[in-house]
Amino acid sequence: MNFLKAEWRKLAIINYEINPEILQPYLPKGTELDFYKSKCYVSLVGFMFLNTRLLGLPIPFHRNFEEVNLRFYVKKKENGIWKRGVVFIKEIVPKPALSMVANSIYKENYHTMPMKNQMEKGEDELLIRYSWKDKNWHSIQIMAENVAKPMEENSEFEFITEHYFGFTKKENTTSEYEVCHPKWEWYTVKEYQLEVDFQKIYGNDFECLNHQKPLSVMLAEGSEIQVKTKKYIH
Repeated sequence: MNFLKAEWRKLAIINYEINPEILQPYLPKGTELDFYKSKCYVSLVGFMFLNTRLLGLPIPFHRNFEEVNLRFYVKKKENGIWKRGVVFIKEIVPKPALSMVANSIYKENYHTMPMKNQMEKGEDELLIRYSWKDKNWHSIQIMAENVAKPMEENSEFEFITEHYFGFTKKENTTSEYEVCHPKWEWYTVKEYQLEVDFQKIYGNDFECLNHQKPLSVMLAEGSEIQVKTKKYIH
């Protein structure tokens, strides 16, 4: 059953390498870390949620909004097949009702903050900016070429975007839900700017990211998505 239908568009993805030991306390039972070329990744992702429908119904004033999340990559073996998914450290949205629904139903770690976005489309360039505020404004900004390209097999972009399950840790249980979408196209990033205090937003475990240069910066076009109803696996 589809719990949620929407479009995820213009995903700005900032990737860092992180010490796997930092992520162990956040790892849901039954999952293990997923690596790309022996590196353990954590990603800061900003994007637009558009045309959102919950259980088939549009929710007034909650159809189009920004989200920014910090996530890492895991896998879980089921009947001899690997399911590849993500675990969210924190998800930031601009409206309290969104946080309430996600936290109560999916037990995710959603927080409400003031947010804004900027989208400028030129003949040759795209400018994408996502901003969110605690006491100060934080932001991700990407300037990219305005031509979307197909995904390349076995690429870093494929690894980052082809994780189709969400796993959530809750005491001694793990919940799992499936996210369905086609393969995404990507844009060549020309330059980026980051104004983020990881320690302030995500806690002391992620303070190390304040002193690191990203491994890579990506911009995905995104697509329509469907989030299936969750199930408990432990």
